[in-house]
Amino acid sequence: MVLLSDMYGKQIISNDGKRLGVVEDLIIDFEEGKVASMLTTKIDNLIKSEHTAQMLKKNSISYDRVKNVSETVIVGASDQKH
Repeated sequence: MVLLSDMYGKQIISNDGKRLGVVEDLIIDFEEGKVASMLTTKIDNLIKSEHTAQMLKKNSISYDRVKNVSETVIVGASDQKH
């Protein structure tokens, strides 16, 4: 089990070693009771952008990709290309 507060600031690394960013914010699915996505920028920055949808896609990583959380967050391959 990982506390949400412990996620902030963790480096996100793909399972092939590529650095994807740092967890700046989280999107929570309250209906499912789980984390939906990790954001590599603060949500406030995305909301203020003229291209919110594009910026959200570029700066979010689905939590379903998470393989391991320790000092870093290790994620598997993306289903889509950015």
